[in-house]
Amino acid sequence: MSDLKDIGFYTLSDDRAKNSSMTSPLKRCELVLTGRCTFNCPYCRQVGGADIALAQAKATVNLWCDEGLENIRFTGGEPTLYKGLGELVSLAKNRGVKRIALSTNGAVALRKYLELIELGVNDFSISLDACCAEDGDKMAGDRRGSFNKVVKNIRELSAISYVTVGVVLTADNKERAEDVIRFADTLGVQDIRVIPAAQDGERLPVLELNESLLRKYPILRYRVNNIASNIPVRGLINGDSRRCGLVLDDMAVMGDKHYPCIIHLRESGSPIGTIGASMRKDRLEWFKTHDSHQDPICARNCLDVCTNYNNKYAAFHEEEV
Repeated sequence: MSDLKDIGFYTLSDDRAKNSSMTSPLKRCELVLTGRCTFNCPYCRQVGGADIALAQAKATVNLWCDEGLENIRFTGGEPTLYKGLGELVSLAKNRGVKRIALSTNGAVALRKYLELIELGVNDFSISLDACCAEDGDKMAGDRRGSFNKVVKNIRELSAISYVTVGVVLTADNKERAEDVIRFADTLGVQDIRVIPAAQDGERLPVLELNESLLRKYPILRYRVNNIASNIPVRGLINGDSRRCGLVLDDMAVMGDKHYPCIIHLRESGSPIGTIGASMRKDRLEWFKTHDSHQDPICARNCLDVCTNYNNKYAAFHEEEV
């Protein structure tokens, strides 16, 4: 592809890779609000600990906004269980954040999501790991009735907001991946993300999907083409950059600690440092000294889209890297 933005992830572009630095605006930051969830998905990399204190969460959002934050994602656990979510959404909107995203299981009352849209949420990422109620309820941890509720919410939200669905594939459902994707296509979503569960490795079955469907969904098309080309969805291969350019203007936070990325956080990686005035300097030092190929989390779990970005970053900054 000629430009990273063609992949479909609105936070990625060649322009970002060319201009990213310790002082460029923060492009995308993700805040873990809680480890609590109403589901018990078998593949979930749950985060532990108590809910983040609202004062700490607000201070983090404000620090990010002081650094020109463009896109924010609230996640968990299930972030709608966090009492202060609405206040944080309003804060981000009032501070001028362009995209305010929510990663959710999609199972709370529709009115809650509509309230969050009114406050400023304009991006929903919702899990959809099945195409029928029996399998969907099982994938949610045997939560009877959850699948139909999630599907209804996806339909309603897709009509008024940007919605992508995440199809996490495990040994239990990967043989029905094509059916799940075709079902998602009927719900009005803006894109479909297919990914192997972290514990299931980097490979996915080749997906036989017609070209007209793939043209509708850039993220899905990118991943399907990678699978067909034997490019791993997860993990690094020889020739991939040893440096993570994303870390310079991208951040994941849990509590008062900032991590290289949300994958590193969920895989129990070590934080880079503590949220505060020195956080971007700390991230630059980590960038300079960290070898992704020597880090077992990066080597096994880095997503193809992140690897693609980092390879582009390395090409644009060859002398610096």
